[in-house]
Amino acid sequence: MTDDEALSQLYFKDTAFQNLMQKRIFNVLLIASAYDAFMMEEDGRVEEQLYFEYTSLNLSSPPRVTRALNSAEGLEILKTKSFDLVIMMPGNDVSETFTGARRIREHYPDMPIIVLTPFSQEVSRRLSKEDFSGIDYVFSWLGNVDLLLAIIKLLEDKMNADNDINGVGVQMILLVEDSVRFYSSVLPIVYKFILKQSREFSTEALNEHEQMLRMRGRPKVMLARDYEEALELYDRYSDHILGVISDVSFKREGKKDPKAGIRLARELRERDPYLPLIIESSENENAHDVLELGGTFIDKNSKKFPVDLGKAIINNFGFGDFVIRNPESGEEIFRIKSLKDLQKNIFDIPAEALYWHASFNDISRWLYSRAMFPIAEVIKHHRFRDLKDAPQVRQLFFDLIVKYRKMKNRGVVAIFQKDRFDHYSNFARIGQGSLGGKGRGLAFIDSIIKKNPICDNFDGISITIPRTVVLCTDIFDEFMESNKLYPIALSDAPDDEILSHFLRGKLPRRIKDDLLALFEVVDTPIAVRSSSLLEDSHYQPFAGIYSTYMVPKISDPQEMLKMVTSAIKGVYASVFYSDSKAYMTATSNVIDQEKMAVILQEVVGKDLEGYYFPSFSGVGRSLNYYPLNDEKPEDGVAEIAVGLGKYIVDGGLALRFSPRHPENVLQTSELSLALRDTQTRMYALDMKGDERETSLSGQPIKKPESMSNLKVDDGYNVAKLRVQDVAERGALKYMVSTFDFRDNVIRDSDFGEGRRVVTFNNILKHKAYPLAEAVDFMLTTGQEAMQRPVEIEFAGMVEPNSSNKGRLYWLQIRPIVDRKETVDEALMSTPDEKLLLKSGTALGHGSIEGVNTVVYVRPEKFSSSNNSLIAREIEKINRGFLDREERYVLIGPGRWGSSDTSLGIPVKWPAISAAKLIVESSLPNYRIEPSQGTHFFQNLTSFGVAYFTIDTNAKRKPGDPVTDLYDVDFLNAQPAVYESDFVRIVTFSSPLAIGVNGLKGTGVVVKPEV
Repeated sequence: MTDDEALSQLYFKDTAFQNLMQKRIFNVLLIASAYDAFMMEEDGRVEEQLYFEYTSLNLSSPPRVTRALNSAEGLEILKTKSFDLVIMMPGNDVSETFTGARRIREHYPDMPIIVLTPFSQEVSRRLSKEDFSGIDYVFSWLGNVDLLLAIIKLLEDKMNADNDINGVGVQMILLVEDSVRFYSSVLPIVYKFILKQSREFSTEALNEHEQMLRMRGRPKVMLARDYEEALELYDRYSDHILGVISDVSFKREGKKDPKAGIRLARELRERDPYLPLIIESSENENAHDVLELGGTFIDKNSKKFPVDLGKAIINNFGFGDFVIRNPESGEEIFRIKSLKDLQKNIFDIPAEALYWHASFNDISRWLYSRAMFPIAEVIKHHRFRDLKDAPQVRQLFFDLIVKYRKMKNRGVVAIFQKDRFDHYSNFARIGQGSLGGKGRGLAFIDSIIKKNPICDNFDGISITIPRTVVLCTDIFDEFMESNKLYPIALSDAPDDEILSHFLRGKLPRRIKDDLLALFEVVDTPIAVRSSSLLEDSHYQPFAGIYSTYMVPKISDPQEMLKMVTSAIKGVYASVFYSDSKAYMTATSNVIDQEKMAVILQEVVGKDLEGYYFPSFSGVGRSLNYYPLNDEKPEDGVAEIAVGLGKYIVDGGLALRFSPRHPENVLQTSELSLALRDTQTRMYALDMKGDERETSLSGQPIKKPESMSNLKVDDGYNVAKLRVQDVAERGALKYMVSTFDFRDNVIRDSDFGEGRRVVTFNNILKHKAYPLAEAVDFMLTTGQEAMQRPVEIEFAGMVEPNSSNKGRLYWLQIRPIVDRKETVDEALMSTPDEKLLLKSGTALGHGSIEGVNTVVYVRPEKFSSSNNSLIAREIEKINRGFLDREERYVLIGPGRWGSSDTSLGIPVKWPAISAAKLIVESSLPNYRIEPSQGTHFFQNLTSFGVAYFTIDTNAKRKPGDPVTDLYDVDFLNAQPAVYESDFVRIVTFSSPLAIGVNGLKGTGVVVKPEV
């Protein structure tokens, strides 16, 4: 296997710790005299000890012990209750115990049976005469409760060995010993070290759940009592043996062989020259043979035998720290405590030491003992053949560790730890509460990416999420309570006043230390986003209602801390702004149920003369209600723009395409459309702020607010740049084309004179970057995972001069509530003369009932100078409808919600939230592309609000049916219940008949009888 193959295959071998230790011992039947049972229970506190050990391993059900006085009573109990283990303690009549065991075995052949006997010469003599066929093991009881634990673990290890060792790669320690007294004392020592080791290595896991699961990956212990059993166990599990602990004198070929252990060691050494061997014997003359075989000798008669055995296990089996030693002198050079530590120090390990440790499989053994099976496997099979290969080997090991850590980080919400979070960390949380809607969405995306390894190299780009840390909702609760902010927050105070109170509040001190650790790792600006409980939840889309602040990267960590904490408080305050309260009313939610988590996320992008922005941003939907030509609704739709995604959210001229038909882009299909309907401005984060005197084009500029003066408007430090200025600096390669005014054509290059036009032609048509395929992949896998249509947000970097094509960051996923109501076909086929409205491009589905009012903007009053006034008037009208709990049809020219007043009326969603049908009508000689890319439309689809685009200017061939119709004269002829210079409201006595067929994209409103 080449090094590259090892790297690419590492993903597929991630360890399913949850599948380990599936068979367990829950119920134990103890057959013993009242005295023995009492001594065991009271003196040894068996259940208590077992309980503590189990809870430390997060094994939720410690074994329950049921007592019986003799085997006859035991058999009766076995008939009424199921048990996993029988433990028998012989009384005066040892034979009765063994006879009883055989009787139990006849009835329950698969039940493990253990005999637990006090140790004495007399008992040993009597045992030697017994028939052991009815029992699994005999142990010597010395009042040590650790033995009971070791017995249960030994049996569980045996039950799970085939699946866990050969199936998953868990390591095994082979113990070869025939002396009952000795293995009864050695097993508890071995398990004590294993459990201590597993507790230590579990701390490398990313959260408590992962920690507990990881402890199941501890090495198993298998006990062999003669030469043949030892060889059989070795043969069965030879690929996964951590080491062997063996006695010297035990049976071989049915007879006691005083050198059986040496023979076994020699046999195993031939098969595996690097296998760690620990040989214990009471005859010191065996030490010479053991050392000759490269093993470790331990004197059984030594008073410090347990200590010696413990040291030998640590030194030979990769437990504890990984000690880097000088191969010549054996002296310690330094020690490695964790995988991150190994990654940090791999380049400092001297070549000779690295070669020596790798030759003896020390590195892989250390990783195996810590349950890092995928990476240990690759390192074990890598052959370090020559000292001069050391630089490449170091690099390979480093790359393997990075890949492994990225794999383990992916799809897991880690607990944020200051000393652990680094460049390879992906997603962490601070606090114990909920992640909120967006936080959950991001964690879900991360899990989708983990399941699809193609994301690491999707035709030359990587698909990932930005590094993210979530402040959970309990931090919000603590902040609100400790600063006593609820009274002002729930009052009718203006937004500015609410914000100033929040900015004076203090965040918990521990958060500040964590944030400073975060700044050391994230070297980009940080986006501070809302992630509320209700936001992006399945049927409660609170998209775009709360604030998102962007904080530039500053070298002074204390200044950065001040800015980020202010932004966090600003996001908290936005829960209680007047827009949010209006939205709560529209969605029948109670504001004090809302809790806010905050996402701190690296901003995707690069710096251009102090302006920071991604190559492009976009939104995608898996349902396209505006299909063109061959497109189908289920093909999905995307809108992309250069720069920050705020441009799309604000209703800018983004480029719309279907990911399965990227060559069909309406806006670039004709020269006139490309020049008129494509992006000319873009958003970027202004990193210089107060220091900037001129724009990119050299014009003097109005200075943006400094970050310390946080505003209610979260876009105050976002600059609007000319695409031309940015493109001329080469920052938009592949995304812009150039208009050659001499030949009157658009050339797909960013060179030459002329206007730069945002066409994305080199990406969508010439495949310089697999954007359409990646968006289709995200929409398809997202929809499959969520089991419903989805909307996604993404941003990307095009990197023409690097070894790969770039990076794509998947920022958000949320469901589109797809309404499945049936459509009344009779209603949809109403004759045109009876229709008030008819649309050939309608969003929504089903029939809308209970609406009898139309609010419409007088078309003749549409102008960019009036539109801001109209927006304020409509907000006031909407508030009245909310108070009366009524719904209405809203009709207006141009694009609703556009921040550009020349394109439409600049309302935000809360200002029109009571509308049940929203209509965008065309004006004579003025066609505006319908917008699908704003957060606005997520709200429309989720609340089942229908949306019509009516283009009465569309050219038709003679005889073609009318697709779009708006009878404004009919409305003008009706009496108005409200009339102003700009707006009229007409209320009918009966509800309007409204129907939408979302799959065909058609909608109608029938004129009522007047």
